[in-house]
Amino acid sequence: MCSHYQTLKDAELLLKKFGAPNKPAGGKYDMWPRYPGVFIRRPVEHDAGDEAVPEREAVVGRWGLISAMTKADGLDKAGKLSTFNARSETAAKSFTFGNAWRRAQHCIIPAAAIFEPDWRSGAAVATRFTRADGAPLGIAGLWDRFRDAAGQWQESYTMLTINADQDPLFRDYHQAGKEKRMVVILPEGAYGDWLTAPADATRDFLVPFPADRLVATPMEK
Repeated sequence: MCSHYQTLKDAELLLKKFGAPNKPAGGKYDMWPRYPGVFIRRPVEHDAGDEAVPEREAVVGRWGLISAMTKADGLDKAGKLSTFNARSETAAKSFTFGNAWRRAQHCIIPAAAIFEPDWRSGAAVATRFTRADGAPLGIAGLWDRFRDAAGQWQESYTMLTINADQDPLFRDYHQAGKEKRMVVILPEGAYGDWLTAPADATRDFLVPFPADRLVATPMEK
């Protein structure tokens, strides 16, 4: 699972790499669960026939998805749950993620880097993962909207994860004896298809990114 990443500071890079014509204010760069972060999606108004609506938009939302199905008296509990990652094997039947999955509310989370702990020395060593070619990472996610205590719609999102027990790179991270997990890093050519894919095609995209196209750099304490 991923609980720490860095997003993009450059609005031009968002447009060039992810096709988002805007960079909304308010998102943080160094991201931890429940922080406001930027994600890319197909605008909800896209199918209304308005030619002024772009193909993609950048949105700021809470990193840690809260379902639209959550009632007002359940918001406090929902906000305390660890919903920044969604297990792809169970998300479709989950209360938290099921609505977004069924509605194919796919998003892409732009990242300069993600971080995972390396426990092979016996102590957790934070390790920074980037693309070998220097391009940003596009992480597959789900988004949803929920009504806050004041009745206002708020955006939220999560990163989808898959098993990494056999992955040449990510199998070496996280604690021994525990299942290895990794986020889904999309190839650039799949961005458009992912954002428009129907729910029954979601799993087609949930595959490992080539390990030889990533670089793992241990961070100094």
